[in-house]
Amino acid sequence: MAVRKFNENTPEVVRQGLERRIIYTPNLMTVIVDFSDGPWAEAEPFHSHTHEQTSYVASGEIIFYCEGEQEQHLKAGDMFSAASNQKHTIRLLSPEARLIDSFNPIRNEFIK
Repeated sequence: MAVRKFNENTPEVVRQGLERRIIYTPNLMTVIVDFSDGPWAEAEPFHSHTHEQTSYVASGEIIFYCEGEQEQHLKAGDMFSAASNQKHTIRLLSPEARLIDSFNPIRNEFIK
């Protein structure tokens, strides 16, 4: 589908406090990730995946942790990236946050 309107796109509830909406082509995926359960006392567990990832902080504040790099305090307008198989995670500092993630190749496990 070439167009997905926000108000017509029912989010997937991944867990309480975490919803996502996706759009993708055969080679690229964009995911809107909405967090509503912050702030967090601790970061989520580190994870990695074969996909390259870039992320834009659309709202809220986070700390971004990435293997081999210094932790970064990020707020709306900031961006980060994680290379293929690089361990990374976030800690939510604000009550809510929205991240816009892009993945290459697409995350097939996100497609329902």
